[in-house]
Amino acid sequence: MTSQLVLGLGGTVDYEIAWDPAVLEALALEHGIRSGDLDASIPVDDERSLVITVLALLRDGRGGERFVSSVPVLERFASRFRYAKTLGGTCVRAALAMARLGVGSTVHLVSIDDTVRTLLPPEVSWVSSAKADSTEPHVIVQYPAGAVVRLPDAQLVAPHPNRLIFVNDLPNRELVIAPELPRMVAKARVFLASGFNTIQDAEILDDRLATVVEAIRGRSAGAVAVFEDAGSHDVAHGLRVRDAMAAVVDVYGLNEDELFGYLGGAFDLLDPDAAERALRRATELIPAPTLVVHTKHWAVAVGRDSGRWRAALEGAVTMAGTRFRVGDGLTRDEYAATRRIARQAAAVVFANEIESRFAGGASCVPAYDLNVASPTTIGLGDTFVGGFIAALATPDERRTDAGASVLAKGNSR
Repeated sequence: MTSQLVLGLGGTVDYEIAWDPAVLEALALEHGIRSGDLDASIPVDDERSLVITVLALLRDGRGGERFVSSVPVLERFASRFRYAKTLGGTCVRAALAMARLGVGSTVHLVSIDDTVRTLLPPEVSWVSSAKADSTEPHVIVQYPAGAVVRLPDAQLVAPHPNRLIFVNDLPNRELVIAPELPRMVAKARVFLASGFNTIQDAEILDDRLATVVEAIRGRSAGAVAVFEDAGSHDVAHGLRVRDAMAAVVDVYGLNEDELFGYLGGAFDLLDPDAAERALRRATELIPAPTLVVHTKHWAVAVGRDSGRWRAALEGAVTMAGTRFRVGDGLTRDEYAATRRIARQAAAVVFANEIESRFAGGASCVPAYDLNVASPTTIGLGDTFVGGFIAALATPDERRTDAGASVLAKGNSR
């Protein structure tokens, strides 16, 4: 049965690499990579450039998504490691997180295979625009804070945990929209749009944007439209997506890396002066009714209706924090356990200061103080979105068991 919580626009099959610095060190030796070669901006067209990109991003503690010229390059790199097959894509990971709390949803897919059919839980229904089965793996590298990789002339140390995604996915590049989607959005209470970032053809992008914009404009009164930015593979395309989505959605979300990209540089996330300037500039660049920014220290909603989204922010921060702690072990009990953890002290001070400076125009929720030996960084943004939407679910959209009461408590302040 189709849910009134509709999440789009495309899912993936992910190969989650088991972190192994020895393999990267061996690859660096095999390909003659030294510290001066590291550059995260180069095209990824073979295994050597893929390894260079991984090491450059690790050195800087950055995450991100990169296009790889061919699937065989991805398959070859993945085969060097142990890896697990999981489901990805913002809409799918959000739906999976919601399902763990008993909140059902419907996802719009552009590809399908037996892995997807097997791994999607019963709480998640789906429609797909695909006319045949196919698998285009997304290779995901997750590294912990303090990870060390030794090159012949340098030692790289990751300052922060993060995750990297490498893709060559034709169905998501084409992002064909199923004919049912406009009707689904018209009946939805909440619609999530995401996934335009992999489209490379300008005409395809314009067509898909026009279809989705029209569907969002046709939503029923009171329905909520959410867009989650993901950083486009093409900067100019990303700006077109930003402008189209900001004009029609109620909530426009992005993480710190994407915010830094729009601003042209990073800033200290716990510096209220720098953050205030950044958020004010971001609202000029992204003039949506509400801008949501989620980072490792805090999540904030900025806009005239910011207070409306506080409970959703709390749910989102709790859901993402739970995934960070326990990964795929996310359950109702673990969600409840996260809520009992103290918040980051510096983030609490920061959140109060930001709310004061925006004088009713911002709701800021500090992140939990999580000390985890092996954190999960894959899918945190997607899980954040799932927590945000789950908090908007009505009692009828939640399973009538302990999960509903846990989630309801998560909505209180």
